[in-house]
Amino acid sequence: MAEERNQRRLAAILAADVVGYSKLMGLDESGTLSAFKAHRHELVDAKIAEHQGRIVKLTGDGLLVEFPSVVNAVACAADIQHKMRERNADVPADRRIEFRIGINLGDIIIDDDDIFGDGVNIAARIESIARPGGVAVSGSVRDSLGNRLALTFEDTGEQTLKNIERPVRVYNVNLFPDAPFLQPVGVESVANEKPSIAVLPFNNMSGDPEQEYFSDGITEDVITELSRFHSLLVIARHSSFAFKGQAIEVKEFGRKMGARYVVEGSVRKSGNRIRVTSQLVDAVTGSHVWAERYDRDLLDLFGIQDELASAVASTVGGRVEAAWRERAVRLSPSALKAYDLVLRARAFVMKFTRSDTEEARMLTRHAIEIDPTSSQAHAYYAYCCFVTQMAHWSEDRDRLRNEAIEFAKRAVTLDDADNNARWILGMVHNARGEYEEARFHLEKAVQNNPNDTEARGYYAYFLHTVGQPEAAIEQFELSKRQNPYDFTWFPWGKGWAYFTARRYGDAIASLKSIPEPINEVRGILAASYAYAGRLAEAKAMLEEFLRVAEDDMAAFPGRRLKDWDEFWRGAAWYQHQEDHDHLMDGLGKAGLLERRTKHGQMPRRNGQVS
Repeated sequence: MAEERNQRRLAAILAADVVGYSKLMGLDESGTLSAFKAHRHELVDAKIAEHQGRIVKLTGDGLLVEFPSVVNAVACAADIQHKMRERNADVPADRRIEFRIGINLGDIIIDDDDIFGDGVNIAARIESIARPGGVAVSGSVRDSLGNRLALTFEDTGEQTLKNIERPVRVYNVNLFPDAPFLQPVGVESVANEKPSIAVLPFNNMSGDPEQEYFSDGITEDVITELSRFHSLLVIARHSSFAFKGQAIEVKEFGRKMGARYVVEGSVRKSGNRIRVTSQLVDAVTGSHVWAERYDRDLLDLFGIQDELASAVASTVGGRVEAAWRERAVRLSPSALKAYDLVLRARAFVMKFTRSDTEEARMLTRHAIEIDPTSSQAHAYYAYCCFVTQMAHWSEDRDRLRNEAIEFAKRAVTLDDADNNARWILGMVHNARGEYEEARFHLEKAVQNNPNDTEARGYYAYFLHTVGQPEAAIEQFELSKRQNPYDFTWFPWGKGWAYFTARRYGDAIASLKSIPEPINEVRGILAASYAYAGRLAEAKAMLEEFLRVAEDDMAAFPGRRLKDWDEFWRGAAWYQHQEDHDHLMDGLGKAGLLERRTKHGQMPRRNGQVS
C-alpha cells in the first residue's frame, strides 16, 4: 500500500503567493480577503483548470500547483499575470494584489494528494526571488520549453537558493517587454524609489591567484555592509558574482543588474602591505561619484578585510544617499512621489534654516498624505517639527513638541527596521529629557547598522548630553573614519562635546570649521572663547548670536542671561545641572547680563526640557 501511495515522477511545479500580503491585511483585512478570493475564484482557479493543472495545496496567501508539462505551467502563469495586470489597472496602489510566481521542472514524490522533494522546494525558492507581478523559471524549465511559447527570457545567472545544495540558474519571463511592472504596495520601484546599487567583484591585482579569496571576501563584505543601509536597494551577492572574471562595462553591468549605482574596485597585496581601491559610478551616466584608496599594514588579514569593507560601505552609502537627495531637489514637484518628497525634504532640512525647515515640513506632510504607510515620511515630519520647536522658530512650540514624539513613534511602529526612524525617535526622546528611552533607540540604531554614520552621530551627541563627552568624541571620530564625507552638523556636535569636556581650544577649532553654522553654534563658540580667556572674540560672537536670534526667533528673549535659560535647556538637552550651569556661566562671561548663580537656578519641569 505504501508503495502505491509513494510514487516518483517528473512534473512542472508552480508556486505562487501574494506580495506584501501581511501589510495589505493590516491596512484592510476584510477588503484584502474579499479581493483575494475574487481573484482566486474568477481568474486563478479557472486558468489552472484551463491549462490542466492540479492545485496541490493552499497556503493562506499562496498556492502550489502541479502541471503535466512546462508548456502548460508557463502558459498558465503568463495568462494569470497578464490578467492580473488588467484587473489592477484601476486599483489604488495601497489596495493592489499582485502575485510572484516561480516554476520548476523536477523530480517529485507523491504521497496521497501531496507532493514533496527538491522539485517542489526549488519552485518555492524561485518564487521568493521572482519579480512582483512576474514569473521566474528554473533552467530546466527554460531548456524544456524551447521556443514553444512566444515569450522571451532574461537570464539572471546561477542563484544560491536557501536550503538547496547546488546553485540554480534562474530566468525571468519578459511578460511585458514594452511596459514597466506595476509596483505592489510595500515594494519600491528601482527607478523611482530606493536608489539601487550593485558591487562588481573586486579585481585581484596581486598577481597571485591564491589571493583571490581576499578580493572575493572584500566584495562579499562590502555587499553585506551596504545591505545594512535600509535606504538602499542592494543587489544580492550571487547576482554580482555571476559576472566575476568577465570584461564588462560598468554601464552595461548596471543595466543588467537593474542598478543605478555600481561599486567597483581592486585589491593589491605586496609584501606586508595591502592596497584597496574603490570607486562609485553612476551606471546611467557613467560618471564617477566618488573614489578612494586605502593602504594598510598586513598584520591582521581578516581584521583588515572587515575594516576596509566597512569603510567602503559607509562612504558609499552616504554618497549614494547624498546623490539621491540632490536628484530629488532637481525634480519638478508634480513628478515627485512620496519617497522623492522625503528625499527633497531631507535636502532642505539639512540646511538648518527656518524657511528650509518649514519647506521640508510641508513636503513630508504631503508625503504622508500620498503614502500614510511611509515610515520615512513620518520620521522626517517628526524631525522637522522637532527642529522648528527647538530653534524657537514658531510660537506654537507645545504642539510641535507633541507632534514630534507622536510622529516619531508612529514611524517606528510602521517599520521598526527603519534606522532613520529609530534614531529620530531616540533624538526626540533625548531632547525631552527621556534619557533611558533615548539610549535604547539610539543604541539599537547603531547596533542595527554600525555603518550608519548619522545614527552614530546622534548617539554620540546623546553621550555628551548625559555627561560622557569623551565617549561622545570617540564616537564622532569613529564616524569620521567610517565616512570622511560626514554630515555638516558633525563638527557642531563634536565641538559641543569638546566644550562640555572643558576642551575649549578643540571646541573653538571644531566650531569655527563650520561654513554656515546654525545660531546655537555661535552661542557655544562665544562661551568657548570666554572660557579660553579670549574675551573680545567672545563678546563679538555673542553679539552676532543675539543679532541673528532677534531676526530669526518667533519671540526674542532679550539680553538678560536668565531669560535664555529655557532656550538653552531646549537646545543643549543636558541631563546634569552642572553641565547646564557651565554653559550658562560661559555665556555670562561672554557678556550676557546678570550672570546666573547656583542660588538662582531655574527649576526643571519633571526633569524635561521645554
